[in-house]
Amino acid sequence: MSILLVLIPISLLLLGIAIAAFVWAVKRGQYDDLDTPALDILVDDERPAPVRDARPAAAGGPANRDDQTGRHPPRSRD
Repeated sequence: MSILLVLIPISLLLLGIAIAAFVWAVKRGQYDDLDTPALDILVDDERPAPVRDARPAAAGGPANRDDQTGRHPPRSRD
């Protein structure tokens, strides 16, 4: 029976926290538009394709190293 003296205040505290979180969410506008987020997944965005770089993907890799020293050749300054 003494456990009720502990559980009732804890449950009231948790209830108060839940109500405060709900009021905070309503004031912040979390429940203003419930339909649009569910429909956003159905919209097909027309995004442009990413621009590919003209350089090969292995630029600067092991194939471009000097065979004798194992270092990259010096870059020319354009």
